[in-house]
Amino acid sequence: MNKVCVVGASGKLGQYMIQHALDRGFEVVGVCREASVKKLDRFSGRITIIPGATNDPEVIKRAVAGCDGVLTVLVPPGTDNYSSGTAQAVLDHAEPGARLVFSCGWHITRDGRDVYTWKVKALVFAARLAKLARLADLDDQVEACRRVFASDTRWTVVRGSSLEEGASQGLPVWSRHAGDPILKSDLTRRVDFALFMIHALANDELIHEAPAIVGSRTPSALAHASATPSP
Repeated sequence: MNKVCVVGASGKLGQYMIQHALDRGFEVVGVCREASVKKLDRFSGRITIIPGATNDPEVIKRAVAGCDGVLTVLVPPGTDNYSSGTAQAVLDHAEPGARLVFSCGWHITRDGRDVYTWKVKALVFAARLAKLARLADLDDQVEACRRVFASDTRWTVVRGSSLEEGASQGLPVWSRHAGDPILKSDLTRRVDFALFMIHALANDELIHEAPAIVGSRTPSALAHASATPSP
């Protein structure tokens, strides 16, 4: 892995991914809306910035050219198919064989076997109200992931728990389904969510997986570790 593109670079998660990528010596291209470019000033001279809407195919085509990996933050702002348009542009224009890693929340399900807490259900309900107010469209994020799941590219969809700021606690742990005991704590440091995204680029075991993650130092992760027999 030599060159990576971060789509949605100006947000907190995007900036953490940029820093992790630079720390590993990667050449980094970042894509964000023109109005948000200044948020990346601290990376000035160290990354290439492509300003523009992430659902613009021409913007994405320029940004992903020559990249071995593409890290995409799927966000649901507005009601103009922004998430699905972003995902489709990446799927259409990424280099053949590139590792594609997408981020979303636990609410996305691949096989319908996820079990959700009242907290997650409440967040989804709030998102439905936001759609009615034309502020966000969670269904579009669902559609974005559906397109990724149907793709024959080398994709991974990382599903994040509730997030908090703070120093890194190390690589998060994961399970295939929300509701699995290891995920009960429902909390991950945002910097570690970004770390898992970077980790997925080089982990072929995560190809065509939709890991739901949780912080490695949370009570549920520690309880699972202590209950797992040593080999």
